[in-house]
Parts: sequence; structure tokens; C-alpha cells
Amino acid sequence: MKKLINSPDTVLADALAGISAAHSNQSVDTQTCVITRAGGPSVGKVALISGGGSGHEPLHGGFVGAGMLHAACPGEVFTSPVPDQMVAAVNGGAGVVFIVKNYTGDVMNFQMAAELAADDGIEVATVLVDDDVAVKDSTWTAGRRGTGATVFVEKIAGAFAEQGAGLGEVAELGRRVNAASRSFAVALTACTTPAAGKPGFELAEDEMEVGVGIHGEPGRSREKLEPASAIVARSLDAIFADQPLAAGDETIVMVNGLGGTPLIELYVAYAEVAKYFAERGVRIARNLVGNYITSLDMAGVSLTVCKADEQMLALWDAPVNTPALRWGA
Repeated sequence: MKKLINSPDTVLADALAGISAAHSNQSVDTQTCVITRAGGPSVGKVALISGGGSGHEPLHGGFVGAGMLHAACPGEVFTSPVPDQMVAAVNGGAGVVFIVKNYTGDVMNFQMAAELAADDGIEVATVLVDDDVAVKDSTWTAGRRGTGATVFVEKIAGAFAEQGAGLGEVAELGRRVNAASRSFAVALTACTTPAAGKPGFELAEDEMEVGVGIHGEPGRSREKLEPASAIVARSLDAIFADQPLAAGDETIVMVNGLGGTPLIELYVAYAEVAKYFAERGVRIARNLVGNYITSLDMAGVSLTVCKADEQMLALWDAPVNTPALRWGA
């Protein structure tokens, strides 16, 4: 294993120290492992809090800032944060929305944190993200896995909260964005966690894992490696089968690298995505191409498609100022 680390035991602590040094608009508590906006909570506004195991950067800490999250709780690599972290991130304000990817540990710990917050008189609503159409029910989840749509929920609901929307309104919009979104991923290589020191699974040079999860969980099948055009078509066929899109529909599309994919290859994939949509008359109104929710050093790509309405598009365009997303601010 070759990794730019000091020790497998200190990866999270060392990364948090780096985040603190790099981003003056964030406050990093290295003891509780909580990243918040510098200057504290926004008075009178709903706060959005998310989190999960580390290794998916920039998710979630990279999305803490004006227009998105108020706080993020990173766990150890591929390990859920604990309820104490989430409670430490909570502020009274106008209530808190937890944005939770559908993984068993995350769901359980955020639920415990919501109960603890309620005991302190803080109202918490939860948005569960379960957008991955590749598999349903696994060792990691009951139901579908939460993946790329997390970014869409955090951006759109975050903008709504920034405008002063109430707790119920922000949570309901987050659920609508999740319901309108679908994702599918294909891995070309496995990822290597620092603690394990070796790839999580084996893929031959001419193989790919179709429908892989963001922790390297198995997908639908293992197939022979295909050209980008076929990989994109396979992924979008699965998405469109689950969320039919008609000519004239408007979408937000993310072509996301899993950590080890060069940007030039992601643009090759996006060209195929644009061609696929054009052939069906479906409009890509907004897009992201890059690394937004990764799996350490895994080579591969995930595609996320949100069938967006006017409100979603307007809130997508609203100013955002975070380390990983920044426009209009």
C-alpha cells in the first residue's frame, strides 16, 4: 500500500488538521470531530447537518458553508460517526435537518442523536437519501443505498434554509429532491482503506464491478470491461428504467469520479451522457463533472440524475460558498 499518510491510525485526525488550516470559513473541532461554519450557527434559520464515514471527500465536510451545510460529522474511514458528534453539531436555532445516507450505521446513530436532541428541546427532522438503483437490501442497508443524490439534497435544501424556510418546508423539499433522484456506479478498480492495507476486492484487468457501492460493496454483476459509451448507456438505462424521463423534462446531472478517475475520463463519460440525453430529448439544465462523493482511491464513475422542477433549479442556482462548491457568492 502506498498512501500519503502518516499512520493508518491518525488519518482522520491529520486530515481534520489540514481542513482547519486550509479553510478559514470553517471551524474544525478536532476533539469532537465536527466541522462547522466559522462564526457559529445562523440565528433564526434552520440548520442542515450531515455526516458519515470519511473516505468520500469532499462529502461531507467540503460542503459546509453558506448555502449548504451548517455542520458535518466525519467518522473514521468508512465508519459511521457516533451520536455524540451529531449532538455536538446541533444548535437550537429554528430546528435542525439531518441529511442521512441510507446505511445501517448512519441511520441508527443519527436517529439516536435526534432523540438526544429532542430531550434537549431541539426539533429535528430527518431526510433519508436512498437514490442508488443498483441494488436493494444488502449487508450495509435495508433498502437502497444513499449515494450521489446527497449532494443535490444538501445544495437545494441548504439554499432553501438560507432563504429562511421553516423546518418542515426544508425537510419536505429535501425528501422531494431525493425522490426525484437516481444514481448508478461502475468501478474499474477496488479501493484500499488505510487500515486494511489492501484492496477491498479483486478485479481482473479486464473486469468491472457494475452497480458498486461507495464503500466497495458488490454491485449487480461483474462484467468484462466495456468502452465508456457502453458503461454510460448501461448506467443510464438502469436509471431511466427506475425513473422514467420524457422529452422536455429538465434534469440536474452529476458525473462523479470515485476517487481514482482522471478528470479527462469523466469528461469522456459526460460526452456520452449528453449524447444519451439528447437522443431522448431530455434536457440537462445543470451539471457537475468531477469528484464530489468518492470512495478513496477507487477508479470508476457514478451517474446521478435529478428530475428537477423550477424551484429546484432556482435553489440550485442560489449562491453557495463551500470548499467543494462555490458560485454566486
